[in-house]
Amino acid sequence: MPEPTLQTQIPDTSKPAWVDQELDSLHENSEKHEKVRAMFNAIARSYDLNNRLHSLWRDTAWRKRAVLEAQVQPGDRVLDCACGTGDLTQAFARYSRAEHIVGSDYTPNMLEIARHKREHLHNRLQERIEYQQADAQQLPFEDQSFNVVSIAFGIRNVQDPDKAMGEFFRVLKPGGRLMILEFGQPSFPPMRWFNTFYCGTIMPRTATWIARDTSGAYKYLPRSVSSFKSRNEMHQACRTAGFDQIWSKPLTMGICNLYRAIKP
Repeated sequence: MPEPTLQTQIPDTSKPAWVDQELDSLHENSEKHEKVRAMFNAIARSYDLNNRLHSLWRDTAWRKRAVLEAQVQPGDRVLDCACGTGDLTQAFARYSRAEHIVGSDYTPNMLEIARHKREHLHNRLQERIEYQQADAQQLPFEDQSFNVVSIAFGIRNVQDPDKAMGEFFRVLKPGGRLMILEFGQPSFPPMRWFNTFYCGTIMPRTATWIARDTSGAYKYLPRSVSSFKSRNEMHQACRTAGFDQIWSKPLTMGICNLYRAIKP
C-alpha cells in the first residue's frame, strides 16, 4: 500500500523563495512556512552533499549522538519530524532497536530522495522505516503514539515552533523523549568569530554554487540560525510545552546543540 501524503500544491521553484529585504525578519514572515517548503524543494537534490561538505562530515556524528542519547528501547516507535532526505530516520534504524521509525516532512522533493535512499538499505532496515508527508504543526498521528520524537535542524524552519512543540508533546507517550538537534553559536570567542564568518560569508557562496540555487536558500539558512532561539530560550520552549528533565549539550564547540526533554 502506498504511503499516505499530505495533499498540497507543490510550490513554484522557478522564482526566489527569499529575497534580501525579507531576511531581517524571516521568523516573523507570515509566509515563512511555504517559503521554506519552496526553498527545500529547490535544493533537495544537492542537500546531502552540501550538508557533508559544509559540516566537514560532522553532521553524521551529530545525528548518531542524538540516536544514542534518545535511549531507544526494543519495541519503541520513533517519529523523526522534518526528516528531509532521511538521514536521521535511517540513523535510528541503524543505531537503535526501534521497532518502527516514521520520517515525516512537509517538502515533497526531500521525501522523494528519502524514499529513494531507503531502497538501498538492507531489507531489515527498509521494513522498519516509513515516510509520510506531514506538517510538524499539525501531525496526523494519534495522541501518545510514539516513544521518541526527533527533529534535526528543522525546528527553526517551522512557522510556529511553539505549536510544533505542543504537537511533539501530544504524540509522545508518558516518559517519551523529545530529541532536537539545532545549530548554535560557539561560546569560545575565536571559534564564534570563525563560525560567523564561515556561515555568513563562505558557506552561502559555495553552497549556492554547488546547488545552482536561485531560491535564496543559502542566504536564509545562516540568517535563520543567528536569529533563532538561544539555548536558554529553547529550554523555556520545552518547559512551556509541558516537558521536564530538559537537558542540552553543545557539540563541536557549540556549532550544534543537542537537546533532550522528557514527557512526564
